[in-house]
Amino acid sequence: MSEVEPVVAAARAAQPGWARTSAADRGAALAAAAARLRASADELAAANNGDTGRLVDEARGGVLAAAGTLDQYAELGPLHRGRSLHGSWSAIDLMVPQPRGVVAAITPWNDPVAIACGLIGAALAVGNTVVHKPSERSPHVGELLTKLLADLFPEGVLQWLPGDGWVGAALARQPEVDLVAHVGSSETGREISRNSTAKLLLENGGNDPLLIDGDVDPEWAAEQAALGAFTNAGQLCTSVERIYVHEVVAKPFLAALVARAREFKTGPLVDVKARDAVSKQVQEAVRGGAELLVGGVLLVAGGSRYPNTVLAGCTPRMRVMGQETFGPVAPVCVVDSFDTGLELASSGPYGLAATVLTRNMAHAQRAWRELPVGTVKINAVFGGAPGGAAQPRGASGTGYGYGPELLDEMTTTKVVHWETAC
Repeated sequence: MSEVEPVVAAARAAQPGWARTSAADRGAALAAAAARLRASADELAAANNGDTGRLVDEARGGVLAAAGTLDQYAELGPLHRGRSLHGSWSAIDLMVPQPRGVVAAITPWNDPVAIACGLIGAALAVGNTVVHKPSERSPHVGELLTKLLADLFPEGVLQWLPGDGWVGAALARQPEVDLVAHVGSSETGREISRNSTAKLLLENGGNDPLLIDGDVDPEWAAEQAALGAFTNAGQLCTSVERIYVHEVVAKPFLAALVARAREFKTGPLVDVKARDAVSKQVQEAVRGGAELLVGGVLLVAGGSRYPNTVLAGCTPRMRVMGQETFGPVAPVCVVDSFDTGLELASSGPYGLAATVLTRNMAHAQRAWRELPVGTVKINAVFGGAPGGAAQPRGASGTGYGYGPELLDEMTTTKVVHWETAC
């Protein structure tokens, strides 16, 4: 606890001065931070690769995405506005957004630069100070990121706090922390919810489904499935975790997916512990009747690598379908109709995102209306317009992530009723 308190105290001391800094000047500092990220993209990508094994090109893409996010908040911060309400001629009511104070940003290892910069950028843009606690699985890239940016802001405005889960828990419990923004596992999110009295923004785990209708090209569907299941070795919050495919296209789809799995380049999992957890789920599924079409065998001298794996004949009761695997595994369940697939895709406690591949407009409309998730993607497993935001549901968290709406989460509203003096 002693290592946490002075850092939070410094953030508390710096916050009033940062809040009094003009929104334009705060935006200029964020724009400078974005430029520094771009100049340091190779260094950060190498650090990410060293910490987590993420492929360097993918890691560099995450850095550039982070820079774009900082540029976005550099522009959106000065535009963040309140409302005025008009009563009598001699009075006016103002609804004014104000910073919450000290923000604890507890960020994950799987996309450590882009996710951190989304939270840091939004918090700083509206006048909060930030204590950044990166995952202990990506300590070097977390330290490098914060130290690259910290000197662009007044002392105490942006700080780095190293350590494991105990440090994160102590930070979340600090009474001087006004908002805890956490992206990571559901277990950690639940722990924060139980112990923190601060405002919470939580993006926890997901078990995102991919529903494939009977009217789509199975080769194209397999490309989408491989992209969703194997990118970053399946270690993304919105990775495809379970696949429901219509029986009409199931056979050619599975054949194409196996071919994609064999050619899709992936890096290692973050560590051996993660590899073993993935392997355990796959082996349980095989013992339960799933058919291993490709992968599923630990590589000799492979370190934390796990092969791209496709499982057929999966059932809803298998853990590989019901829980987040977080590895390069594509478990497939064949369904007899779109209705059955939609019902299964809508099941479970998580509510992060879902993808539907279909040429049928009515099916697409039903899907986005009925799927109980924060984000529904039609005919693309990844993508989205700049400035987009979504609210995870259920066990996947609460509060907006990214976009202009995140600025609303990072502020609180003060109402001012002002009348003319007699």
